[in-house]
Formats: sequence, structure tokens, C-alpha cells
Amino acid sequence: MEEALLLKNQDRRFVPTPKAFVEELKKVTAIAAPMVVVTMVQYLLHVAPMIMLGAYGAEQYRKLGTYTYGAILSLILVCLPISLLWIFMDKLLVFFGQDPIVSLEASKYAICLIPSLFPCAILESMAPYLRTQSLILPMLLCSIVTLSFHIPLCWALVFKSGTRVSNELGAGNSRAAQLSVCTVMVLAVAEAIMVSAALFCCRSILGYAYSGAKEVVDYVREMTPLLCLSIIMDSLSAILSGIARGSGWQHIDAYVNFAAYYLVGIPLAFAMGFFQNLRGEGIWGRVVTGTILEVILLTSTTCLSNWQEQANKARERIFKGRIRADKLIDQLN
Repeated sequence: MEEALLLKNQDRRFVPTPKAFVEELKKVTAIAAPMVVVTMVQYLLHVAPMIMLGAYGAEQYRKLGTYTYGAILSLILVCLPISLLWIFMDKLLVFFGQDPIVSLEASKYAICLIPSLFPCAILESMAPYLRTQSLILPMLLCSIVTLSFHIPLCWALVFKSGTRVSNELGAGNSRAAQLSVCTVMVLAVAEAIMVSAALFCCRSILGYAYSGAKEVVDYVREMTPLLCLSIIMDSLSAILSGIARGSGWQHIDAYVNFAAYYLVGIPLAFAMGFFQNLRGEGIWGRVVTGTILEVILLTSTTCLSNWQEQANKARERIFKGRIRADKLIDQLN
């Protein structure tokens, strides 16, 4: 039965048309737009405490402590209903029409995140409290210690996937996965070109946002073309890395990233910035060189990939895990 399904999906033909491109663009936008809102809200969450904690500058130390304790207590109270929501995440997702297997995996992931909610509530309040008083050393030491544990744990436990590509590969739609790749690439290039064009056109006045000194304004104008190139390459790099993760090429992405930045980009940046006395321009320019190399390597990997073979492998992995997932769903019911 499994082989029949694989053959059936292998025979499917997906013809890319302008209408299909528009439909895929709508799907990608539906995913990306909420993520943009989330990013903006998260940024505002960090800005708002800094505004509130201006009490320190006014030497209102008691009020500063009251704000901090109140923020910690409020966030901890909010964590309680969020925890309950995450515990019953599988039933909630199924109620809204999500696939039971996906709902189960999402619930397991959400439950694992619950222990981090309450420490995060304290951290989000204490970090602005320390920054306001310029107590950076404790934050630095804590970050270094945390990072030393975080990196090996990530390598051991991380499980990533690119949303649209992995979904289509899992469904056996190799042509649809290719269309998704093309759509996202076009969207990323268009966005990067628009942003870069706007910055390049404003390069002569952009420096005044930082200083009225002519030296600063001139230096920003000189660095703006490099900034534009960096924006374009970073956009392509982010998209191609997401495609690699969604296709199950995490190991290839890791090797490419290591080679492009740590073997090429960073050594060149160090040499050009310090030995050739190019300073900021040399450092930044050679890091962008590493990004360009990463884009070239990931683009080659993506173009040379056999998408039907990747779709078949994804389907095989799904079939192997379906029996175990069905048993877990029966236990929940």
C-alpha cells in the first residue's frame, strides 16, 4: 500500500502557471505576515520596559523596584493560562481542523517549552532592570555560561523544517515544492531590491539620522552600497537555508555555513580589516563575501537536487512514523 501511494504521488504532475504562482504567493504571505507582526511585537516588548524604567534616570529607585516586581508578578500570572493552553494544544488544534499527527507533535513540543515560560518571565523583567543601571557584566557572564550549554544541546536536540517546502515534500508534491521555492525566492529578491533601492537613493541623507557631522554623513554614504549588497545576500541566504532545512539537508547547510563564514569570510575580514587597514569596510565587505559564497553553494545544491527523490524520502519517513503516532493518538482518546 505504501509503495502504491509513493508511485501515485510520483506520477502526479504539477504544471507551474501564473495562477499557481499567485496561489502559492498567497500561502507564503499568509505564513510570513503573522511572523512579521510577531517580530514587531517582540521588539516592542523589549522597548516598553526601557521606557517604563526611565524612573532610574529620575532617581526614583523605589518606583524602579516596584515596576520590576510588578512586571515579574504580572508575567508569571500570564504564564499560568498559557501553560494550560499548551497542555491541551493537541485537542485545540484538532478542533480547528489541523491534522491529528501534526497536532500531536505540536503538543509534545509545546509541553516541553512550559518549564521555560516561568524563568523567561523573570528574565524579561530583570534584563531591562540591569541594563538601565548599566550592570552589563552580570548579563555577560550569564549569557556566556548559558551559551556554553545551549550550543551542544542544540546540536543534540534540534529538529528544524522549512514550512512550505517540508509540507509539500511530506505530501509527495515535488513540483509544488519546487514552485514554493521559486515563489519564496522571487518574493525575497523583490523585497531586498526594494529596500536596497530605497536605501541607495537616500544614501546622501541617510547619515543625518545618526549625526550632523560631515565625516559621518560621508562615511555612511560610502558604506550604503555595501549595506544594500548585504541586505540582498542576507535575504537569499535566509531563504536558501530554510529550503535546506525543509528538505532535510541540515548537515549540508551546517557544512556550507561553516566553510563560507569560518573558513573564508571571517579570516578574510580579519586580514582586510586589521592588516590592510580597511577597518569597517574591510571587515564588513569580507563577511559579505562569505555570505555570497554561502548563497552560491546553497543555490547549487538546490538546483541540482532531485525533488521527486526528496519527496519520496519524506513520504517514507512519514509512513514509518505513522503507526507510532496512531498509537499515541489512541492513548489520548
